[in-house]
Amino acid sequence: MATAVSIINPPSLGQPLGQYSQIARVKAGELLFIAGQLATDASGAIVGANDFDRQCRQIFANIQAALESQGAGWSNVVQFTTYLVHSQDIPKFMEFRLREFPAMFGNGAYPPNTLVMIDRLVAEPFLVEVQTIAAI
Repeated sequence: MATAVSIINPPSLGQPLGQYSQIARVKAGELLFIAGQLATDASGAIVGANDFDRQCRQIFANIQAALESQGAGWSNVVQFTTYLVHSQDIPKFMEFRLREFPAMFGNGAYPPNTLVMIDRLVAEPFLVEVQTIAAI
């Protein structure tokens, strides 16, 4: 079964407030559920302690590695859930996505994203975590 992902922004829901879409409709053979990724390298060392942008770069590199390990890529992503520790990092997150997502999602069809503010992550230096669902 071939994967078919349609990214949809129905007028009844209004325009998204950032680099995401309101709906992803998927016909797929399998789904990948990628655990929330943190800013760690392959050895488990923290990358970019207290550096939001550097953490985002590492997180999305980790997501890309997870996707590629399963023969998938950015076009297979159907949803992100993003967890931020500090609300003042929301503009930084939006800036990162504005800068990086056009290269990841060349067709401009950005997957839905739920943004959640939380008290903390598994360790204090972590500022952001991103969970991913992909269809293959």
